[in-house]
Amino acid sequence: MNSYKGDNDHCLIHYSFLALHVVNDIKMNTMKSNMYVLSATLLAGMLLTACGGGGNKSEVDNAASKTQPTSMVATVDGEAIFKKTCITCHMANGEGVPNTFPPLAKSDFLANRENVIHQVLKGKTGELVVNGVTYNNTMPPQALNDEEIAAVLTYVYSNFGNQGEPVTVDEVKAVRDKAE
Repeated sequence: MNSYKGDNDHCLIHYSFLALHVVNDIKMNTMKSNMYVLSATLLAGMLLTACGGGGNKSEVDNAASKTQPTSMVATVDGEAIFKKTCITCHMANGEGVPNTFPPLAKSDFLANRENVIHQVLKGKTGELVVNGVTYNNTMPPQALNDEEIAAVLTYVYSNFGNQGEPVTVDEVKAVRDKAE
């Protein structure tokens, strides 16, 4: 299985801006030096967790994903994957960040399932119109296996005011095969 093993540059950019804001805020309020250490520690933790870790899968994860029947609906926890991988940009309520990251909540973009799966697999840079609003940003490919993609998209399709059918591992595999 060919999975993306990138460095999630988009998260580094977002958290770099956040780090600058926090450090400037601390300096402006003349907080003690231990606040600098606390802020740096919190930011480092956020970088490691909110950006989905590193993207490297363990051999156990890879072996497990290869032995699963591909026609089944995903059995992994889509909500947990969403909270680890997607929440940073699309927010806990799925409404995204206005003029920066598009909403998943009641999103017309979800109508084309193949495009949605392809975007999670391969990422996208440039303009994207969602619910009539144009967004111009980057979503990197996500370091998820087929079962994890099916699970997280099933979570998205069944939450945030969306009413889509579950995404199957077979659907994800078909899009992955077509894209390669």
